[in-house]
Amino acid sequence: MAPTREDFELAISAYWQAKDKQLAAAEEIRSTAEGSAKAVRGGGQFNPIVNLISRFFTDAGYPLESIGVKRGRVTLPSHFRPTKQWDLVVVHRGVLVAAMEMKALGGPSFGNNYNNRVEEALGSSLDLSRANLEGLTGPEKPWLGYFFLMNDEEGSRRPVTPQKGPFPVEDVWQGRSYQERFEVTGSRLLGEGLYDAVCYLISSPEDPGPREPVPQLDWQHFCAAIKARIEYLSSLGYP
Repeated sequence: MAPTREDFELAISAYWQAKDKQLAAAEEIRSTAEGSAKAVRGGGQFNPIVNLISRFFTDAGYPLESIGVKRGRVTLPSHFRPTKQWDLVVVHRGVLVAAMEMKALGGPSFGNNYNNRVEEALGSSLDLSRANLEGLTGPEKPWLGYFFLMNDEEGSRRPVTPQKGPFPVEDVWQGRSYQERFEVTGSRLLGEGLYDAVCYLISSPEDPGPREPVPQLDWQHFCAAIKARIEYLSSLGYP
């Protein structure tokens, strides 16, 4: 049975529960800074969402062994480096069905973390797309998804002034918060074709929600894009 909206909201709540457990474990060993870093980049908190998205493929007949969520099964060829680990990879009969990145942004250093996330998103897409042109990722063009969760807190809601330099900054960035900045970033990642689907959510432990500020970047559109990829490959005889 395909995931429902209720399933999706439960998965977001489970994300925060998993993240809280990581932080609690760090505090037990008196290493809050280390725990905070792991909670941001550790990946384990995304397991409920990874499992939810995986259901689209298992429901379509893809075997579990085609769905990679662990090291060794999510490692794909790159062009500017040997390999890159993605968060969810589906490979079946030599076809890269889907590769997805899942990232979150929280405080306290929203500025540095935001820039890092954008650079990662751009680099990952370019790297795999170039590897595909070299014939390293199978006979079908890869399908790329980007799932981004913004922590709803004061630091992400506050308007930010772009740094000044020798040239003017595009007006669209003026006075926008980090939440609003990703509305632009996510829309451009999708519009430029760097990713085939982008899901942008705003959420917090107190109010998991989530909120979806951009219709084209909401969960419904993300699901529709996954289903379209599955239908396209189905017409070619996959799985």
